[in-house]
Amino acid sequence: MTQPSISIADLERAAERLRGRVRVTPMLSPAPVRESVPGDPALTLKLECLQVTGSFKARGALNALLALPEGARERGLITASGGNHGLAVAYAGWSAGVPATVYLPTSAPEHKAVGIAAWGARVVREGTAWDDANRAALAEAQRSGSTYIHPFADREVIAGQGSLGLEILQQAPEVETLVVAIGGGGLISGLALAAAARSAVGKPIRVVGVEPLGAPTLHASLRAGQIIELERLDTVANTLAPRRSAEINFEIVRENVEDIVLVSDDEMRLAARWLWREAGVAAELSGAAALAALLTGRLPVRRGEQVCVLVCGAGADGFGAY
Repeated sequence: MTQPSISIADLERAAERLRGRVRVTPMLSPAPVRESVPGDPALTLKLECLQVTGSFKARGALNALLALPEGARERGLITASGGNHGLAVAYAGWSAGVPATVYLPTSAPEHKAVGIAAWGARVVREGTAWDDANRAALAEAQRSGSTYIHPFADREVIAGQGSLGLEILQQAPEVETLVVAIGGGGLISGLALAAAARSAVGKPIRVVGVEPLGAPTLHASLRAGQIIELERLDTVANTLAPRRSAEINFEIVRENVEDIVLVSDDEMRLAARWLWREAGVAAELSGAAALAALLTGRLPVRRGEQVCVLVCGAGADGFGAY
């Protein structure tokens, strides 16, 4: 087995850096519920939608910033995002008093752009997908000397997201299965490393990823045995829709993730509405993707299985009227 380039010590250092700078988000058991989950697991929701900026992304972006040498911070920050990572980099820049620029594709919702600007960052629209915006951000970083922070293929970003895994396992050590939405793979990489470290010294924890049917980026790559770039994206869950992942994420996922389940946009909407009805939680489509894998029955679970579903992003685009 190839050794991951990020160790549990990196995750622990990230957790220490972030202490007092990000929120310890709550775990919620929605039972009893009116609408049961297929298989009747012991379900727990990790409400990272209550994190500062509305998603887990604040952990990775802030850890990456705090790990930079002073000179790199002073040059300012630049990134490309589907929305949530941009919010996180804007927050990181605001918290450190350094300028930030965020490139967004035209598919990113306007309210994300407004939120990024509210944290003091400059917003630039470029291309129709994250990959297009990312090429433009990299080009500007080269011209300007700004420090680029990748949303998922960055050691410190992954370690920061991994701090969430450590937090989950501290709050709920009985967890047997973690269900995680996948965009580029930074979040599931960090959580999978945390779960693998716990599995090595205790009971095994399986990690299952969830991607949109219209953006099966890592699912397709794993089936091919190598990273591939999708020719087409067909989902409105734009924060889960890069055309291509990266080698560091691909290797971690291949070694440490049991399976990747695909769900439709409509199934994510139904899951978001379930969260609103049963728990009063407002999640965007990407935030509800992990739950959709359970509600559809595509992720088989046994009765009483200790399952933690990550609600990874806040929003009102998914639940609507019911």
